[in-house]
Amino acid sequence: MIEPTTLELAHTTHGDTSSHTDPANVPQHGIHPAEGFDVNPWQLRWRGLDIGMIGRTETLFALSNGHIGLRGSFEEGEPVDKPGTYLSGFYEVRDLPYAESGYGFPEAGQTVVNVTDSKIIRLLVEDEPMDLRYGRTVEHERILDFRTGTLRRSTLWTSPTGRTVRIRSERLVSFTKRTVAAIRYEVEPIGEDMKLVLQSDLLANEPIGGISAKDDPRMAAELDRPLNAELADCEDLSAVLVHRTRRSGLSVAAGMDHELELPANADTAIRADGDLARLTVAATVPQGTKMVLTKYMGYGWSARRSAPALRAQVDAALAMAKETGWEALKQEQSDYLDEFWLDADIELDGDPELQQAVRFSLFHVLQAGARGQSRAVPAKGLTGPGYDGHTFWDTETFVLPMLTYTVPAAAGEELRWRHMTLDKAKARAAELGQAGAMFPWRSINGEECSGYWPAGTAGVHVSADIANATARYIRATGDEAFEVECGVELLVEIARFFSGFGHRDSSGRFRIDGITGPDEYTAVVNNNVFTNLAAQQALRDAVAAVGRQPHAARELGVLDEEVANWASAADDMTVPYDEALGVHQQSESFTLLDRWDFEGSKGRYPLLLNYPYFDLYRKQVVKQADLVFAMYLFGDRFTPEQKLANFDYYYPITVRDSSLSACCEAVTAAEVGYLDLSYDLMSESVFTDLHDLHNNVSSGLHIAALAGAWTDCVAGFGGMRDFGGHITFAPRLPKQLNYMSFRMVIRESRIVVAIDGDTATYRLLSGPTIDLAHHGERFTLGDEPVTRTIAPIEERTPPAAPPGCEPYRRSTR
Repeated sequence: MIEPTTLELAHTTHGDTSSHTDPANVPQHGIHPAEGFDVNPWQLRWRGLDIGMIGRTETLFALSNGHIGLRGSFEEGEPVDKPGTYLSGFYEVRDLPYAESGYGFPEAGQTVVNVTDSKIIRLLVEDEPMDLRYGRTVEHERILDFRTGTLRRSTLWTSPTGRTVRIRSERLVSFTKRTVAAIRYEVEPIGEDMKLVLQSDLLANEPIGGISAKDDPRMAAELDRPLNAELADCEDLSAVLVHRTRRSGLSVAAGMDHELELPANADTAIRADGDLARLTVAATVPQGTKMVLTKYMGYGWSARRSAPALRAQVDAALAMAKETGWEALKQEQSDYLDEFWLDADIELDGDPELQQAVRFSLFHVLQAGARGQSRAVPAKGLTGPGYDGHTFWDTETFVLPMLTYTVPAAAGEELRWRHMTLDKAKARAAELGQAGAMFPWRSINGEECSGYWPAGTAGVHVSADIANATARYIRATGDEAFEVECGVELLVEIARFFSGFGHRDSSGRFRIDGITGPDEYTAVVNNNVFTNLAAQQALRDAVAAVGRQPHAARELGVLDEEVANWASAADDMTVPYDEALGVHQQSESFTLLDRWDFEGSKGRYPLLLNYPYFDLYRKQVVKQADLVFAMYLFGDRFTPEQKLANFDYYYPITVRDSSLSACCEAVTAAEVGYLDLSYDLMSESVFTDLHDLHNNVSSGLHIAALAGAWTDCVAGFGGMRDFGGHITFAPRLPKQLNYMSFRMVIRESRIVVAIDGDTATYRLLSGPTIDLAHHGERFTLGDEPVTRTIAPIEERTPPAAPPGCEPYRRSTR
């Protein structure tokens, strides 16, 4: 564990004192405080230089639009941890090694590819390469701006030979032109005239360093030169490279074009060959003037199109970008984000650092899903190679709720991707002797690529999670076209899977046996409550969808008897309950297992890197909040008394080795009255990446944990629930916050909810009137705001966390 240091953070919001990390309150999950970051409500600013932080800042400063992702590596190419340029859905196939294979084991894995890097603009100052590891860095700052959608950088650097230059750059990945990115790079000599050389590159097959999956299963597999050159061409100030993967057969084209602003004549030369295209610009630049290079980058990839066709696509993207121009691209980016924040902003008062972290989270979730357009949202977005670039259940269960109520079009596109992979899910089910569709635990192209079947194949709840997200999207948006084209079929095939996969016992109860729920420390069990309730909801949603869209159902061959079986299975679903303890069992007989020795495992988290699964599976120890999360998603199936008893039982045995746990526990803690604990758990979720709580942010952001910031604010402190399309709120703030407001889009209605002390005010910003509820009191929200009081809640002392797993507290209060 790396010891934390005390923070000194500037602040700009509300005049409050910024928070500090208290070493005495740091849990044993390897926490690094966010040293170097200013607290600002709309920016993430890093001042100074710390080479040891490069991997983290490359991730935190990553830019993406859901289609293209650029890690925040320096333009000069070095120093670098993982350079990282990713395209959504672009991967290479690799073998999955098994010590002992078996029928139905996936044969091949998939790994995201670091495609051709177009970010590189090398600088030579009088033949001295600009490299922050050498010479002297007098000033250095980088700013990720949540309103402009750009990454800005300013560096004052003195070379080893004593020459000083000021470097300013700004980059963007366009939200409005999904195949385009751009960089503006300026160099100003200080104190004397200088000969400067810029080398603007396209570089394929870059070496990738860092920890591999051999050391940590959360990391990426290593790929050795995955791209084969197919085409290289250049002309004037532009160049293009086309490559093809060896095994997945995907082709990628990367292109660049440039504009130059120079105070005098310059020599230019361009070349393109194999894995490298390079524009070289050499000029003598007088002091008091600047050398400015604007670089436009374009990408395209396909499994079917030829190299010339991809090259033509990239040429067109570059022409469009250059015709638009740098300033107009920036304005489009800013305008897009203005619209996003109108629908998605969350405003907090009382904790400036938390305010910054929440907006940082919302911004990165937008980047992950905004323009994927019928492609998956990976667990790391496009910010790093962690988890091999795979998509998990995280997307539908954590990310899509936020997108559904803020950027619904993006949520619809991700669900359309799931529908596009339905043939693979049906083939997987058939391979395993099942009806319907069985979606993969982890994948890039829709095929299962988890080689560990107890967590992968047995994690059937992912299919129910997709069904639940589909039904939620349809309810929240009223998108009938999607329901007819995609939604009904998704729900029907998932219902067919669960109705056939489960069975009835001698008492007539419907059971789902031999499965793994969200908690990966308890595998291959019977009747996991989360899975059974998720399946129950999926079956009921399929029945409702067939009733709404009978024509679509007939085309799928749905029979009345089949629908009746789905309804009956849902009504008779088994939900294990321990009468003696008065709590639900996470899975059947879970409460009979021996308890884990939490005292003995202090300092040895995460457990998956220090103990065998063989032992974890036999004990009461929870990695990922499982039953507790079910009480939020399916809260109408539990009484308030059951929620409190269940939370008190499971919180002391949940170690939160998963980055998803804290936000799940935070929501339920707020509901049962543990507001201080909820605040701490929310902080842990929100600062997962900014403070690198899991010691792996260099491999990419935890997008689902970032989406948890929205969940914790809106569903936790806002108490928002959507059961059957009825939107209700039960707002209540912890004492650490003075005020909170959040915005939502529900069908055509845009609303804002403002919580101020003991009152909540609901406003309709646009759209038709909408029926809502406040702490059980129903009302119709129209042109006039509605204000309601918030009754005090009984203060309770929460149970203790497992030793060494105390929630993250940034300050004593």
